[in-house]
Amino acid sequence: MKKSTLALAVSVSVLATQAGAAGFFDDSKATVSSRTMYFENDNREQFGTAKASDQRETAEGLLFNFISGYTPGTVGFGLDVQSMVGIHLGGGITHHGTGTSNTFFPTDTDGSSVDSWSRTGANLKAKVSKTEVKVGTALQPNLPILVANDGRLLPQTFQGGTIQSKDLDNFTFNAGKFTQAASRASSNYAGMATAGGTKGSNSFMFAGVDYKATKDLTLQAYHSELEDYYKQNFFGLVHILPIADDQSFKTDLRYFDSSSDGKNGETGYLFNNNGGYAKHVGEVDNKTWTAMFTYTLGGHALMLGHQDVGDDGGFVWMSNGNVADGRGRPDGEGGSSFYLFTDSMINQFARAGETTNFGQYSYDFARLGVPGLKAAFAYLKGSNIKSQRGNLGDSSEWERDMRIDYVFQEGPLKGFGATLRRANYRGDFSGTNAQNSHIADQDQTRLIFNYTYAFK
Repeated sequence: MKKSTLALAVSVSVLATQAGAAGFFDDSKATVSSRTMYFENDNREQFGTAKASDQRETAEGLLFNFISGYTPGTVGFGLDVQSMVGIHLGGGITHHGTGTSNTFFPTDTDGSSVDSWSRTGANLKAKVSKTEVKVGTALQPNLPILVANDGRLLPQTFQGGTIQSKDLDNFTFNAGKFTQAASRASSNYAGMATAGGTKGSNSFMFAGVDYKATKDLTLQAYHSELEDYYKQNFFGLVHILPIADDQSFKTDLRYFDSSSDGKNGETGYLFNNNGGYAKHVGEVDNKTWTAMFTYTLGGHALMLGHQDVGDDGGFVWMSNGNVADGRGRPDGEGGSSFYLFTDSMINQFARAGETTNFGQYSYDFARLGVPGLKAAFAYLKGSNIKSQRGNLGDSSEWERDMRIDYVFQEGPLKGFGATLRRANYRGDFSGTNAQNSHIADQDQTRLIFNYTYAFK
C-alpha cells in the first residue's frame, strides 16, 4: 500500500473514532468482485501489412471495494478503499501481444505476460449538505469529458480530487483535477497524454454542469484542459419522450470543440490524430458532433445515429499508453474510453473528416420469461476519411459488434453472470505509419464471467 493511501486510512480512522462509528460503519458497503476473462484478438491477413501475432490470453481479476458512510456532524467524513489483483491463467509468450498495443496484461522482461499484478488505492471524502469532495488515488470519473475505462480485466483509476454539488435544485455541478492515471492493466500511475504523446502531463482540470430543465430534458456543458495537450468544450442534450406505457423515444445530442494547449505539437507532446490527417501536424484541432435516437418498445430498443468528425484533425481524448515509464517494457499502460457511441470494441471512427452512420438493436428477454438474458447487435460504417494529403477520399471502415449477457436470478448461482462479445473490423484506410501502411483488419472475442459478493 502506498504511503498516501496509508495516510488516508489512518486519518479517517482517527476521525471515525473521535466522531463515533455511527454512519461511517453503519452505512458502509464492502464487496469482492471476480472477473474471469478470455481475450482473443485475431489479426487478419491484409495486403501491404505484415500480419501481427494473434493474441489469446485468459486471466482472473479480483476487485475489493469498501465504501464507507459518513461520520456524524455538519461535515461528514468517510473513506473509500479499492484493491485489485490480476492473475494470468494462460496464453503463452507467442499469444501475449506486442508493444503498447497490449493492454490486457503487463509484459515481463522475456516478452511474456507477468504472473500477476496488483494495485491499491483509497479516497478520503467529505460531505456538507449535498456537496461531496473526494481526494485520493482510486477515482473513476464517468463524465462527458473523461470516462474511466473498464473494458478489460480491471478498471482504470485516477489520482487527484473532485467535487460534486447538488445543493441547487435541478443542477449537478462537477469540478476537479487529476494528476496521474493508472491504466486498466497496470500497477503503476503515470502521467496523462493523448495518443502519440510520450511525455506525461500531471494536470487534467475540468468543470461542468448537468441541468435538468424538465423531468424529461437534461442539458450539459463542460470544459476540460489536459495541460500541454488540449482544451475541450462539450455541450450535450438528452431528451426522453414518453409515448405510452412501455414505449419511449430518446434524443441524445453531443458536441465537442477541441484545441491545442501549451507544448502540444512539440517533441514528446504530439497528438497522432488517430493515424489520420492533421492540418497542423501533431496538434489538436477538432470539432465533432453526434446525434443518436433510440426508440424503445417493451423489451426492444432500436438506436440509430450519425457522427461527423471535423476536417482539420482527429477527435481527441486522454490516453496515457505511450508515456515513457522507465521500466523498459510495456507495463499495461494504455486503454481509454471517451463519450461517443463510436468508442466500440475495436475501432473508434475518430479520424479527420470521417462521417459515421451507426445503429444498434437490443432485446431484453425478460419479456419472454427469461429474466437476466439480454442481447445486442451494433453496426458502424465510417467513410470520407481524410487522407494524409488532405483530400477527402474513398477510404472507409466498418465494425460489427455483438454481445449476449446472462445473469442468474436465483438458486446457488444467483448473481453469477456471463458475457460473450464478438467484433469484426474491416477497413481500407492508410495510416500515417510508413511501416504499417494499413490499419489491420481484426476479429475479436471476449468471454467474461462475473460474480460479486457483498459482505453483510
